[in-house]
Amino acid sequence: MYVPWQVVIASADVEERRAMCDILAKQGLDPIVASTVRGCKEIMAQENVGLIFCARSLADGDYRDLLMAARSARRRSRIVLATRLTDWDEYLEAMRLGAFDVISAPSRPTDVEWMIIQALRDEHARTREITFVRHGLRGLQEASVSNSA
Repeated sequence: MYVPWQVVIASADVEERRAMCDILAKQGLDPIVASTVRGCKEIMAQENVGLIFCARSLADGDYRDLLMAARSARRRSRIVLATRLTDWDEYLEAMRLGAFDVISAPSRPTDVEWMIIQALRDEHARTREITFVRHGLRGLQEASVSNSA
């Protein structure tokens, strides 16, 4: 599967990271791995990161810290919380804080593939929207120039 950006796995748990890497490798993807919020921030600053699969907690923080970092980053990175949810309120909180979605851990290949497809659709829609706005503004500028002549 071709994706126009990097996929990151953020988890302090070695087994979780390995399982996610295996799932993504079967999709033809080579994810970048981070075990800390700091490491993830560095990756986001250096790479074109479009999708992050994040565990509830990392070595130096949790998914909330990563969501705040993603909001302040120059590029929009979608964060999917991969966790063993204990209640509905936790799901709602993650979504309210800006998570792209929440999937259960250990993750199933179909869930991961679905998140990649949804992120690609979201990227395509966002790119089309930006292109539309740019062309629309250019059209408005051209119209105002021709009307003033």
